[in-house]
Parts: sequence; C-alpha cells; structure tokens
Amino acid sequence: MSITLLSDEISFPPPELAEEDGLLAVGGDLSQERLLKAYSMGIFPWYSEDSPILWWSPDPRFVLFPEELHISRSLRQCMRKGLFTVTLNRAFGQVIQCCADNSRKDQPGTWITEAMMHAYIQLHHSGHACSVEAWHDGELAGGLYGVILGRIFFGESMFARKNNASKVAFATFVEQMIPKGLMLIDCQVRTEHLSHLGAREIPRTDFLNLLSRALR
Repeated sequence: MSITLLSDEISFPPPELAEEDGLLAVGGDLSQERLLKAYSMGIFPWYSEDSPILWWSPDPRFVLFPEELHISRSLRQCMRKGLFTVTLNRAFGQVIQCCADNSRKDQPGTWITEAMMHAYIQLHHSGHACSVEAWHDGELAGGLYGVILGRIFFGESMFARKNNASKVAFATFVEQMIPKGLMLIDCQVRTEHLSHLGAREIPRTDFLNLLSRALR
C-alpha cells in the first residue's frame, strides 16, 4: 500500500488502500465538491497548519449507533434539570471557532485551521454541515459540529466551557434525530469521552457497508 498524491481531479483511491494508521492520501483542496466526495466514501481530512492536507480512512472505525446511546444517571439528571438550552444551527461559526480554540492535552495546537473553518462554514451554508449548541444563562457553554449526508452524521469536533455541556448537546441531538431516521454517527477515531456515551469500534468494511445504506 502507498499513500496517494491527489491531483486536481475530484477523486480518491479506495479507502481499503489506506495505510495501517488510516492515512490514505495527501494534497488536493477543501472545496465543497471534494469534501462531499470524501465523506461519501468514508474519508475525512485531518492535518495541522504546517502540513499538506491529509486524508484518512481508519480501520477500525469508531461509531455510535443511535439506539446504543448511553446516558449515565448523572447526565440524565443534568438534562432533566434544564441547566442547558440546546439548539441546532444557531451559532455554527461560534461553535467551530470554540472547537478550534479548545486546547487538548495530547495536541500542542489545533487541527482546525483557518482553511478548515472556512470550508466547513461553506458546507454549513449549503446545508451539508450543522452545529449543536448548549447555552447556559445566554452564553455558549458547549457544542459540536459535523457533516450530515443522508442518514449519517459525521461528527467533527466538540467543546465544553462548562461541565457536561458538550455531552448534553450531543445526547440531546442524538435523541432528537432518532425519530428522523438517523442510522449512524461517525466518530472517526476512539475517544474516552464518546466511548462513555456508547460509541464503539467496528471494522472499516462494516462501516463502509453501513455508509452505503445510509446514503441511499
């Protein structure tokens, strides 16, 4: 297997050709056409400011089946108390900026570059990306954003300024989307945060089959 250098043509190699760590291709751009092509094939961009655009399709894939959402007793109590008001697409630009500003222990900087923010804001304007916000006393306390195609939501990033804010936003979003036919939430790679909410790893072949069904 070798990493593909992308040309100007809007195409990607099969995800099964990715390296062991999930890296599939390098280069290209963040145009809407290319991003939508990538997501429809189970591929996503993830890179830092000082590197070329890197495209990934990891195996296994970390996903959440909506019906397997696990809400702990403490989180359910927090949701019932109404500490946060959850909204959809109220502040996409703020959410992605807060995700970019959110520092993580295992990352010296952010992978959400200015180019990434601009690209996903454009996806939002065209109806392919959405944000979920959790508000506390009128202030943005947490949230998440991602790409939605067919019956699958590709989660990109989340942040919290107050305890449980992002978890309440995520859990509320999933519960509200189940009656609308949401089949799968792609969490990309494993995190303890989402593991506690019920996400789990599945083989990439299973993910790609589910993706095909979700897009139909």
